[in-house]
Amino acid sequence: MTMPDVSVLKIRLHGQEIGTITYVGGEKTLFAFNDGYIENPDKPTLGLRFKDQFGELLTDFRPYKIKLMPFFSNLLPEGHLRKYLAAKADIHADREFFLLWVLGQDLAGAISVEPADGKAWPEDAHQKLDEDAVQAVREDALRFSLAGVQLKFSAVNDASAGLIIPDSGVGGDWIVKLPSREFAHVPENEFSMMTLARMVGMDVPAIDLVDVSSIRNLPDGIERLGPKAFIIERFDRMEDGGAVHIEDFAQVFDVYPEDKYKKASLRNLASVIAAESDHADVAEFIRRVTFNVLIGNGDMHLKNWSLIYPDQRHARLSPAYDFVSTIPYISNDKSALTFSRTKDFTGYTLDELEHLAAKAALPRKLVIGTAEETVALFMEQWGKEKGHLPMDSTVTETIDKHLATLPIVTGAN
Repeated sequence: MTMPDVSVLKIRLHGQEIGTITYVGGEKTLFAFNDGYIENPDKPTLGLRFKDQFGELLTDFRPYKIKLMPFFSNLLPEGHLRKYLAAKADIHADREFFLLWVLGQDLAGAISVEPADGKAWPEDAHQKLDEDAVQAVREDALRFSLAGVQLKFSAVNDASAGLIIPDSGVGGDWIVKLPSREFAHVPENEFSMMTLARMVGMDVPAIDLVDVSSIRNLPDGIERLGPKAFIIERFDRMEDGGAVHIEDFAQVFDVYPEDKYKKASLRNLASVIAAESDHADVAEFIRRVTFNVLIGNGDMHLKNWSLIYPDQRHARLSPAYDFVSTIPYISNDKSALTFSRTKDFTGYTLDELEHLAAKAALPRKLVIGTAEETVALFMEQWGKEKGHLPMDSTVTETIDKHLATLPIVTGAN
């Protein structure tokens, strides 16, 4: 009888080993916390998925086949970006244990992953690459390792030299998002929407719109699909190089990335935020939902909402990200997630908000008042700024038409 080929990845949180993912052959993996983490009374939080209804740590997990458990699967890129990276590493795109092996040095939040037995590449991954080639692939792949579909990567913003993509792919404190293959002028759109969000009072990281030609050390073979790139400062990185832990709501609800448009409603998110944080974060959540209805953003799925752990233990709503008006590209688009009963932007009425507040046990006055205030502030800023922001005129015209259909704007409800 032959023994399975066992490989182990060490999971670190804030630099401390907290557990392992073991590949036991037959494409099966198993996650386990180590005793030191389990017994630590002041343990940092890995994720809400690992707590029971009483806040106690869950420690018994089933094996997963091919895919990692959803929490770790959500750390990996999706779609075209995943296929690109998998091809670079000569791994099948579905073999998530080995993808995490390659990409684990610079993940979102304060998680890092490294092989327990040094850098030896497991024989079961593939037979083609020697160790030097594996390390070269790892460094190249890490330059594109942030989860998501759009081609984006981490960069260092040097005061004298500008944006530089690190050779090793590790250490960037800005995210650079290149123009989209599918849709025109997305960087300009996102910069405009995020600028408006800040004007309306939302928590928005530092952002900018830069010339693609000014970005140094872009990997070879990157198509120049447009002149501008959108950049946003990473809120999971500190000035001293340390990491702040975050998790997205696909991780919170323990669902795979392909189910990011399902499995939970915005009402469910509001309930979690209310339970874990405070009324200020509930208000910020309602502000963002309302804002994204007003701009017609149909892509605020579970991965575009995150929690952040500034003190390593207690969750707050993270800063805002990925605000794009999708209605210029997808006519009749709807909300990615159900509000309380509907996904239709026109169904985001005071009655729908009252239903959400009641079902999520939120203060009605807080929810309604925040939504109404956000509409008033948005309409004021939109009227003043829409002619000055760098978005395409089609975006401006589409949003103007969209606003006229919304009862929360017109007062029809």
